[in-house]
Amino acid sequence: MKTLILGLIAFALAAQDTLPGTSALRLEGDAALKMVDGIHRFLDRENGRAREARSTLMPRRERLRQIIGAVDTPADVAALEYVSTTAAPALIGTGPGFKVYAVRWPVLGGVHGEGLLLEPDRPPNARIVALPDADTTPEVFAAEVAGDLASKGAQVVIPVLIDRRDTWSGIPGVRMTNQPHREFIYRMAFEVGRHIIGYEVLKTLAAVNWFARQNTALRVPIRVMGYGEGGLIAFHSAALDERIGSATVSGYFGSRDAMWQEPVYRDVWGLLREFDDAAIAKLIAPRELIVDASRGPRVDGPPRESPDRKGATPNGKLAPVPAAAAEAEARRASVKIAALDPVQTKLSLRKDYDTSARQERQFRELVAHVQTLVQQSPRRRAEFWKTADSSSPERWTETTKSYREHIWREMIGRLPDPSLPPNARTRLIYDEPKFRGYEVTLDVWPDVFAYGILLIPKDLRAGERRPVVVCQHGLEGRPTDVANPKLDHPAYHMFAVRLAEQGFITFSPQNPYTGQDRYRTIQRKAHPLKLSLFSFILGQHQRILEWLASQPFVDAARIGFYGLSYGGKTAVRVPPLIDGYALSICSADFNEWVWKNTSADAQYSYMVTGEYDMMEFNLANLANYSDLANLMAPRPFMVERGHADGVAPDEWVAYEFAKVRRFYATRMGLADRAEIEFFNGPHTINGKGTFEFLRKHLRWPER
Repeated sequence: MKTLILGLIAFALAAQDTLPGTSALRLEGDAALKMVDGIHRFLDRENGRAREARSTLMPRRERLRQIIGAVDTPADVAALEYVSTTAAPALIGTGPGFKVYAVRWPVLGGVHGEGLLLEPDRPPNARIVALPDADTTPEVFAAEVAGDLASKGAQVVIPVLIDRRDTWSGIPGVRMTNQPHREFIYRMAFEVGRHIIGYEVLKTLAAVNWFARQNTALRVPIRVMGYGEGGLIAFHSAALDERIGSATVSGYFGSRDAMWQEPVYRDVWGLLREFDDAAIAKLIAPRELIVDASRGPRVDGPPRESPDRKGATPNGKLAPVPAAAAEAEARRASVKIAALDPVQTKLSLRKDYDTSARQERQFRELVAHVQTLVQQSPRRRAEFWKTADSSSPERWTETTKSYREHIWREMIGRLPDPSLPPNARTRLIYDEPKFRGYEVTLDVWPDVFAYGILLIPKDLRAGERRPVVVCQHGLEGRPTDVANPKLDHPAYHMFAVRLAEQGFITFSPQNPYTGQDRYRTIQRKAHPLKLSLFSFILGQHQRILEWLASQPFVDAARIGFYGLSYGGKTAVRVPPLIDGYALSICSADFNEWVWKNTSADAQYSYMVTGEYDMMEFNLANLANYSDLANLMAPRPFMVERGHADGVAPDEWVAYEFAKVRRFYATRMGLADRAEIEFFNGPHTINGKGTFEFLRKHLRWPER
């Protein structure tokens, strides 16, 4: 009877327009764009669910500190330093009842706060850190806001914030960008678990440390206040430091539900899972929080592109917070709403004072600090991996289960396992001499589906189970780029077709990195929810593997993965984290990934390109590409690399792969399961050593 059933299945494969056990596929239009739109709808709903869930959570101060990157300990400042030379004294001006000094103070190794000190002529009645918007100098803020406080007896420190110009954003001699300075710092800092927000909070808290030291002699209230970006920094500083007795936030407080539409330098990993402004306000209570809902800065996006400056994250805008939105959030937080009326103060300032040099110093100090953290990151990763036992393949598999889960949850973002039945739909689209091709769609979550092209060799025998190669396209690709027998794409060379002609079953999925900024915006929506594009890709591949394994002609123990470019990114993020793939091949992407995302001097760096979707929080301290590849062990892993591939130089690729090869050879005793093939060629499938690797480790053809 079993033979008869398998024979009927083989007959059905030959005779029907749909695969047995599936419904007819009726999908019309571009499946990739429909997929991207569905993920957007999923995230919009998830945003609403997160809003409801936050109301039941108790906010955690240390968690906020971690996700805004304020994880370092700011200096215990004994005294502010005057910024002066023989030609330019630190005293730069006066106001009614106070003097104005140019000052700086230590924060972290090589990082200083810098700005103005307004010192009253009498003992202070308060000590205030007053934070201007990013595009407002401390001098202007002193005249428009803070001078009035000093004239009434407050000692005021006004830090300079990193601004939104693009003057120094880029790699001189390689490529300059139109990224605001804040975005340039954000991009590299995000990878080492830091943030422009966290750095400026630490500068504020270092100033508070100085205030606290002075308070041993004359105890007066310590306050923070800020406007626009300064309001954001003041708000978070007060939430983290209970010595701050009062905070005034102007031009910032409100709903964060649309934070993905704000500039990318406000992107905070996982924020909306636990925090909104009302939740952060709870960390300040019962101390005083005053919200000024009357105004806010306007930012219409990054600096304008030019032929020699581009690559900024587009569309990030700021507009004055609607009073109703601020008031609604304030009611949720039970905080005061006030319309502040700043009093301008006439200052007499030195005319030759250079604020541009100060901004450049601040910018370059943060770049240097992040680059130092990048250099230290191998030690951080070694510390992270120290409990993974590589004494045997069995122990490695067992002791790295928690690591897989941690990386999936904390670096990529973990969604629940697929929640819908597969509801497989198929239709025949190719009928070639050696194989048939079917479009396949599978449900994953509401509005999220998997789609791809399945190629089935015609010489399948009744009852035979064959290996499968999942063939993954790259950026802006389609399954037809790799699986269409009539299309020889210059990057892919029909590698799914060629493998099918050699007898492999192949499945070519659609990954949702298509639609340019439409798909990249998925990252903007997902990050605050502690998710990413690969959160969805992992779920899609869970479902794909489950469905493939259920097919009577598939050997579930012999399913391999082979991806190019962004498909290569998939090769180091999906097969290592889920068990269903027997091997993985990364083509045209494998390299020293930390350098690729953070380098401030290499021509290959994503720091100066438009790939703003690449940011993965704290990646440098958790897992470089070699660490992710090692998670494949004891399953085989291979890299395919063209010498002319512009993704990275051969040296970066060889350096990072050498760690993988050493691990497989010396720790696993499986040297033959880690291979690299260099070839003379560009960013393309070569299909020689990799095909042999597939034949060897998927045991095809069977002997």
